[in-house]
Amino acid sequence: QVQLVESGGGLVQPGGSLRLSCTASETIFRNYVMGWYRQAPGKRRELVATITSGGITDSADSVKGRFTIFRDNNRNTVYLQMNSLKLDDTAVYYCNAHHQIGSSDYWGQGTQVTVSS
Repeated sequence: QVQLVESGGGLVQPGGSLRLSCTASETIFRNYVMGWYRQAPGKRRELVATITSGGITDSADSVKGRFTIFRDNNRNTVYLQMNSLKLDDTAVYYCNAHHQIGSSDYWGQGTQVTVSS
């Protein structure tokens, strides 16, 4: 069974930083687009950032310049480095692995990020 295991969530003050981690199987990690989504209470799930197997990245306008997605191919792990965190960044963050063939998706268990003073 393919599983995505997340870690790194927590409570942080505005302006602070957190790093989220997501570890996948080698097969998934090498062939799927990896990404991070988030969902705040009462809001729709939104895409935060993605990175392809070739290292091409993209991110939402709301996090550009603050969040960075990167991957460690030796550890089959994708990271989301979150800096200059804002109150509106508070959400459950989900790791995602997407394959265009069949539009298949795998999801992590979610990790809570709370930004509060």
